[in-house]
Amino acid sequence: MNIEERIAKSTTSLFKAVFPNTTNHYDTLFGGTAMQMMDEVAFITATRFSRQHMVTVSSDRIDFKKPIPAGTFVELIGTVTNVGNSSLKVSVEIYIEEMYSDQREQAVKGEFTFVAIDENKKPVSLNI
Repeated sequence: MNIEERIAKSTTSLFKAVFPNTTNHYDTLFGGTAMQMMDEVAFITATRFSRQHMVTVSSDRIDFKKPIPAGTFVELIGTVTNVGNSSLKVSVEIYIEEMYSDQREQAVKGEFTFVAIDENKKPVSLNI
């Protein structure tokens, strides 16, 4: 399988409902909760791509474009965007989807870098 096919097969999509227990006093999703969900989707994407032990080593520029209100669905989409020797980058986008209409818009976008590690938690080459 070539890299383009691996990227396509590893693209990960996850839907969640935004409930009041995940929102702040403005009734919108906590930024830290959004980042946690993004890191989780990025981890799943990186692991599906590499099928190796992966760890997050950095998050790059996370742009919060729209607040995410309670009572909506969010879709998180993770896609591998760059592959190195032992590391890879995953872009994650969060889309807001109204529960009772077709309205949908991008709310957040960010990049996460992962490194493949061995059983001693030392970096290793990606097996691609």
